[in-house]
Amino acid sequence: MKFTKLILLLAIFSISTFATAQNGVKKTLPDVSIKNLDGESVNIQKYAQDGKITVISFWATWCHPCKRELDAIADLYPDWQEEFDVELVAITIDDARSMRKVKPMVETKGWEYTVLSDVNEDLKRSMNFQTVPMTFLLDQEGNIVYEHNSYTPGDEYELEDKIKALAAKK
Repeated sequence: MKFTKLILLLAIFSISTFATAQNGVKKTLPDVSIKNLDGESVNIQKYAQDGKITVISFWATWCHPCKRELDAIADLYPDWQEEFDVELVAITIDDARSMRKVKPMVETKGWEYTVLSDVNEDLKRSMNFQTVPMTFLLDQEGNIVYEHNSYTPGDEYELEDKIKALAAKK
């Protein structure tokens, strides 16, 4: 009985991590503006319209799994950019008080990502998730084709497999 429940839970989780379509409707980024680290407003849909495979990663300076995930991806990211024309957008949900830590942390870590700020969590609410890290993968047409919550070492390779599959379709 416990085994059956476990299988059922795993099946539900697997289905929920693939966000390709619900009732035939493709899932896309909402029309929400957030800010870059210079305080300029940016509509997140801009990153869904450039024809690239795009990884959207929500994180925070206080979130250790978030930082581990972005560090792990940083090792693979130059290859992803070269081989698959991938862009990673790291969106911090740090509040206004802790935002002063973001830019120094990004510089210290050497992350080559586009970093944006969702201080009021408008985008987070629109995308309907609760915890970070939260990662979304967009295909070249801007459709959300995969999403993943939390981080366990090795998740970056699963993401890489999804990216390779998208690149192969092009």
